[in-house]
Amino acid sequence: MRRRVVVTGIGCVTPLGTQIETVWRRLLGGESGIGYISLFDASNFPTRISAEVRDWDLTEVGEDLERWKYQGRHTHFAIGAAKKAMADSGLENGRIDPLRFGVYAGSGEGQQDFQRFVQMMLAAMDDGELNLAKFTKTGLEILHPLVELEQEPNMPAGHLASLVGAQGPNANCLTACAASSQAIGEAVEIIRRGEADVMLSGGTHTMIHPFGVTGFNLLTALSTYNEEPQKASRPFDRNRDGFVLGEGAGMVVLEELEQAKARGAHIYGEMCGYGSTADAFRITDTHPEGRGAISCIKMALDDAKVTTDQIAYINAHGTSTSVNDRVETLAVKRVFGERAYKIPVSSTKSMMGHLIAAAGATEVIFCLLAIRDNVVPPTTNYETPDPACDLDYVPNVCREVPCNTVLTNSFGFGGQNISLVIRRYAG
Repeated sequence: MRRRVVVTGIGCVTPLGTQIETVWRRLLGGESGIGYISLFDASNFPTRISAEVRDWDLTEVGEDLERWKYQGRHTHFAIGAAKKAMADSGLENGRIDPLRFGVYAGSGEGQQDFQRFVQMMLAAMDDGELNLAKFTKTGLEILHPLVELEQEPNMPAGHLASLVGAQGPNANCLTACAASSQAIGEAVEIIRRGEADVMLSGGTHTMIHPFGVTGFNLLTALSTYNEEPQKASRPFDRNRDGFVLGEGAGMVVLEELEQAKARGAHIYGEMCGYGSTADAFRITDTHPEGRGAISCIKMALDDAKVTTDQIAYINAHGTSTSVNDRVETLAVKRVFGERAYKIPVSSTKSMMGHLIAAAGATEVIFCLLAIRDNVVPPTTNYETPDPACDLDYVPNVCREVPCNTVLTNSFGFGGQNISLVIRRYAG
């Protein structure tokens, strides 16, 4: 008999805040976390906007900044979200066998080498000329050996394991925008198979740096609607022109149901369906007929043993790019048929920006809160309908919806598709 998996703790660090209830309230109110880039001088870039995490550091969760000074911004986000999720779960203070406790993260690469290299270059200039002796000296001062390790995508997962004492399975997933959804799906499978009883899972990422913005600009993937940053992310709207880079982390504590019940844990919802497919088409383009997305959604529904009539809400990948939104709409219609027009579909990226590897995990958290409160967040900035995107996108105002079973989609560069089905736990 397959073991059941529930969520008993949630935590996040996002452009809309770091307290779950604050973030949720702001989402339901249609507030935006998008503004002008402050992490570097973007005045000469085609895109000058992003959704940054502002006015936050690790002291909020009781961590000494000196301890983590060589770790990257994304690692800081992961630690913050993880400590919040663990505290929320009530599993702190040695209440779990460390060998039955694992970590599965979805995180991207670090970016400290670029920043520190610039520091080295500037510090070693004499009258416009590079002083090699000074360059070597400043390199020894600035480039701590730990900085190089932080470029490895699995470092956040390693830090999290050490932080919470998880000695069980430990892995990282880097499948672009689908990474943290896939990490959660794979962590669920680990518990189902009996290889762990608890998994800390989710994602963390930041690409708000010159390399990240330049790369996505060259791909023509980013919005250049710089005049009004808060209106730049426009999922499913006819005038959408690209996504807005965000950053942050979302973490959930996944737990085997019987253990959670035995300790009287609060259960946010049950992870009951997981689908994972590849488009096998192009690296940067989804299949035009939604081939991979369709099979992925169907796989998740089959895994959950639910019908299309049972899905009450769809949290869309909804990036605000022309092709992605159109293809996701097509995939939903192919799977759900005429009922697709009766299901509320919304994209929280309209307010949060796109957190890349961390996007799916934060959206899982929003689905759990939608189930808890029977209300779904809106798609903001939806003003001009697109004939190719003709579903109910919950435009601009949140809506009360009985949310017993919900679906969330994540689609990443490389053709990776992940769908998760989450339902209310009813005993």
